[in-house]
Amino acid sequence: MPTFKRILVAVDGSPTSNKALAAAADLARTQGGRIRIVHSIDELLYLSGFDASAEVFSIMRADGEKVLKEAARVAAAAGVEAECDLIDKPGQRLGEVVAHEALSWDADLVVVGTHGRHGMGRVLLGSGAEQIIRSSPVPVLVIRADESA
Repeated sequence: MPTFKRILVAVDGSPTSNKALAAAADLARTQGGRIRIVHSIDELLYLSGFDASAEVFSIMRADGEKVLKEAARVAAAAGVEAECDLIDKPGQRLGEVVAHEALSWDADLVVVGTHGRHGMGRVLLGSGAEQIIRSSPVPVLVIRADESA
């Protein structure tokens, strides 16, 4: 089995994302690795037709920073070296952003949570995990949502 020393994990603050972060931290700890935690500003806002002001984007960035701060706390509590990055690249899809980060950071593995949406939910909201799987230049570990959630 390959070793994964540089693990990139994409987070959005959801319970499923937190579950993926915990899996990434556990894997890094057991393999003597480190993690890079990334949060990408939600592109859905750009596609919704909502008239976004600078204030809205400021709130989105603040929320992203809060997600990353909590993720860094989780990694530290797990005893894993971690760095965080808030990514704000308008017009880029999540899969492209994560693929670029994986390449530039020389990641061995990407970890992401999936909500397991089906039908119209998947059509309307897309699948961030699917985008990442299709675009990633390295293996992807997909952590599923709890069935009861």
